[in-house]
Amino acid sequence: MSRRTGLPVPWLWALALLGVPRVVAHDLRLVGPVVNAVLVFAPIAVWLAVVLWRRVPNPFLALLVVGACHGVLLAVTHQLLWAQAFAGTAPDFAGGQVVLRISAALSSLVTGTAVGAVTGAVGWVLARLVPAFRPRRRGEES
Repeated sequence: MSRRTGLPVPWLWALALLGVPRVVAHDLRLVGPVVNAVLVFAPIAVWLAVVLWRRVPNPFLALLVVGACHGVLLAVTHQLLWAQAFAGTAPDFAGGQVVLRISAALSSLVTGTAVGAVTGAVGWVLARLVPAFRPRRRGEES
């Protein structure tokens, strides 16, 4: 995986982890809209900065993987904070909580992956347009 993405696997997960504070802050209603916006966009900016700084071979793939990892972390965090997020008022219907939780988890996976794909597309375009961000060729210094 490291060879294809241009980033070590621990880096992929570390970048994905940057988005977890926003999930916690959102689910527990700890911050207002301004801080929430910072917690949304700062991790994405860091993702982009890292892949461009490292001049990875395929920024799209690298950030797609980061986004998918982020989606997994979103799903897990939302599930762990489910009771606190709904404060005993979790919606319920004929299908029960199980259907709702599965839907929420799938939504998190799709959202994380989509954010990774969009950010990866931006990274790919920037790497093509800005010579300093173009991937290194074999034998170039890192």
